[in-house]
This record gives sequence, C-alpha cells and structure tokens, in this order.
Amino acid sequence: MFIPLHDRNDLKHIEMQYVTVSLIVINVLVWLITGPVATQAFADAAVLGLGYIPAVVFDYADLDPSLVVVPDGFTLVTYSFLHGNFMHLGMNMLFLWVFGDNVEDALGHFRFLLFYLLCAAAGAMAHGLLDPASEAPLIGASGAISGVVAAYFLLHPKVRVWVLVLFRIPLPLPAAIPLAFWIGQQFFMLVTDPGSAVSWSAHVGGIVAGLLLVILLRRPGVPLFDRTIVTPRAVEHKTQTPEEAAPLPSGPAKPAPHWGRPN
Repeated sequence: MFIPLHDRNDLKHIEMQYVTVSLIVINVLVWLITGPVATQAFADAAVLGLGYIPAVVFDYADLDPSLVVVPDGFTLVTYSFLHGNFMHLGMNMLFLWVFGDNVEDALGHFRFLLFYLLCAAAGAMAHGLLDPASEAPLIGASGAISGVVAAYFLLHPKVRVWVLVLFRIPLPLPAAIPLAFWIGQQFFMLVTDPGSAVSWSAHVGGIVAGLLLVILLRRPGVPLFDRTIVTPRAVEHKTQTPEEAAPLPSGPAKPAPHWGRPN
C-alpha cells in the first residue's frame, strides 16, 4: 500500500488543471452536503437516489419513486461524487490531485472531463456486471480515479513520484514502480476477494477504461511512455558546430605559465 505525495512533472500544454481542481471542489462540496451537515435521513436518501444500484439498473428491483433523483442510467456517473467518510474522500482526491493534472495536460480540459466520467461509468458497469442483482448502492470516485492512475502509468512511467510506503516511509520512485504494483493489486484482490466491501471490480473497470481511453483521447503528438519530461532540473545540451569541433592548428609549444606573484 502506498500514498502518493508529489510528482516532479511540469504541465506542458495547459496553464492550470482547471478540471482537476473543479472535480475536487465538487466532490468535497457534495460530501459536505450529504455528510457532516446532513441529517441521516437525507444522507441515506442521497445514497439511494444518486448511488449506483445494479439491481435497479438491470431491472431486478425497483427503487421507491420517492427516492428517485435522476434516471437510472445517470447513476453510472452520479455515484462517483458520493463518499462514505472523510478517509474515503481524502484518498480519492489525493490521487486525483497528484496524477490528474498531468493526465488533463495530455488530454486537454474537455477530453479529460469526458475521460473521467467515462472511467467512472466503466467502473460502475464492471461492478454491475459481476453482481447484477446486488441491491447495495455503489458510491465513490474510485473507478474514475483508477482510470486516471492507469492513464498516468502509460503517459509518464519514468517520472519521479514521492510516495509514502506503508504509511510511514517517504520514497522518490519512478511512477512505474508504485503504479504497476497498485494496478496489479486491484486485479489480485478482485480474484481473491470478490465479495469484499471494497468494489475491486469498479477499480478494475476504471483501469481498463483508462488504459484504452488515454490512447484514444490524448492530444496529437503526445507520446505514451514519455521519456522527455521537462522538469525544473532539465539541462540543455549544446551541439558543437563543425568549426567549433575542428582541432586547433599546431604550433610551437608555449612556455609553461609562472604561478604566483612576480618578484
């Protein structure tokens, strides 16, 4: 388990990650409205009305009409803006803050928003397909965040990322190492613990969508597995011209210089 802290990866195509910041603000506001400042009845109604319930979407059950907030299909996206507690929200938003800006940079503002919502929907669909009769609401941005992590893995595997390993050891690692471990862990947990309270299938659905969509939606000319990251420490190497590289003409040897003060 690791927690991302910071990466040394400058933006190349945009001045600011407006969509990433907006998504974080919206998620925090929704959590405040449906969590700390809400009554329990309102919070429960929000989860049932906006959460993704496979049994309702796949017509195994009907939601009480008084709880319907949006059409069933919309919950493929609305569920991703709900979170159960501050830790759930905080971890998702931290991953989005560290990795989202560079994915937004590679895709552009509008396409990044589309990418994020499609990854959220893919996570919900994967969750529903594995258990279509489930009446438990799915909430959380993890499907969308998993897509962002997968996209960053393809775009910038060599960038140094500061991560907190085992909640206590800060290490600067190439992004490929912690992200490959994290992606592999999601697939492993889906196979070994499919009935967990954590929807590993939503994570895997988001990962698969992220890997595919970043290839399709990235800006023209943006490479995968980028090796030419521009960072504050980048150095420009000057190439010598033929004249500069030519050897100096030979001549009589000059006397060795005298060091020190003259007498």
